[in-house]
Amino acid sequence: MSAKLFEAALGIVEPWFIQGVDFDADKKTLTIGIDFIAGSRFAVPGVEGAHPAHDTVTKRYRHLNFFQHECRLEVRVPRVRLPDGGIRQVEPNWAGRLAGFTLLFEALIMAMCREMTFAAVSRLVGLSWHQVVAICKRYVELGLEQADFSAVTRLAAYETSKARGHDYITLVADADERRVLLVTEGRDADTIKAFAADFTAHGGDSKSVESISIDMSPAFIKGVTQHLPNARITFDMFHVIAHASTAVDKTRRIEQKTDPSLKGLRWKLLRDRASLTPDARADLDALIAQVTTKRTARAWLYKEQLREILERKQVNVVRNMLTQWATNVMRSKVEPMKEVAKLIRSHLDGIVAWTQTRQTNGFLEAINGLFQATKRKVRSYGNFSTIRTVIFLLAGKLDFSNINPHAA
Repeated sequence: MSAKLFEAALGIVEPWFIQGVDFDADKKTLTIGIDFIAGSRFAVPGVEGAHPAHDTVTKRYRHLNFFQHECRLEVRVPRVRLPDGGIRQVEPNWAGRLAGFTLLFEALIMAMCREMTFAAVSRLVGLSWHQVVAICKRYVELGLEQADFSAVTRLAAYETSKARGHDYITLVADADERRVLLVTEGRDADTIKAFAADFTAHGGDSKSVESISIDMSPAFIKGVTQHLPNARITFDMFHVIAHASTAVDKTRRIEQKTDPSLKGLRWKLLRDRASLTPDARADLDALIAQVTTKRTARAWLYKEQLREILERKQVNVVRNMLTQWATNVMRSKVEPMKEVAKLIRSHLDGIVAWTQTRQTNGFLEAINGLFQATKRKVRSYGNFSTIRTVIFLLAGKLDFSNINPHAA
């Protein structure tokens, strides 16, 4: 009776059957023995027909827990003789993609690793950290092998640090589907070259890419120009405003040396005015009222003018207003903001493109924030391949259904 029950629960069908069940309450383990009917013939991928067993090997598979007890399948697996005389081992239909695990168990690991750190999953399921990572890496690689980029026409690229110092990785993503397509080391023009090669290998056409959102890195610009020849470069509004905010803060720090009244105003100047408390807004307004005498106030006004310009949608109007804005800033005495004006002049076409494409890599920044927060929890992910695996788990939107019918 118990054998039939476990056969039904595990989905065991002929020629397989439950040979025996060993429950150890002290060790909290359940071992289920599985055998096959003598004389059975088995199919193997790539070879026609069903073939007789030549000999057998005993394989053990970690399965989903039986309540709080660790469950393992101990299977007598046949090796079959093929018509050409070769010997091939049969893979049971429940065998996972990594030796020693069932498909259901691997699906559980993948689901948990999307929500938890590898170390937490390791503790919960009783595997080593390395075994958990190995399962995830295997699935990510298999998912990437079958990924199709043929419909991708709009991209976003973003650089982030993988460790302290100047150790960077670059993420390239599908801007429409918001899924990461490539994670590679470095942040130079070769990263875009690497993407173009990988993109082509997955059915994409680099000449069909219509636009890409990047930061103002000369290396990225060079890489896009060389390897994505028809892509229109967009510098999103938020990067431009970030540069202006930095200029406001630099101006405050310079002026604060001779004007102590500016102390304590940093975050009031950098945050959106609408999000400030009434008291903080009053302090900001009091500063702005002194625009004729305070360079910090003028810098803040320049930043807000820039924001208003970039929120417009008329291309020619935005181009003309940006040109005039840059001229006004260059004539002022707000030195840090002049660097922003020079930046806008040298990247005008890409900034103006924002008014039409409204394309941003903000979702990649959000992914980076999630990745960095997770990385801090576990101190470090170590090598690049593990970092790459984590990012694809978080944001690759890989389809594992053809690899494992139980994996989402």
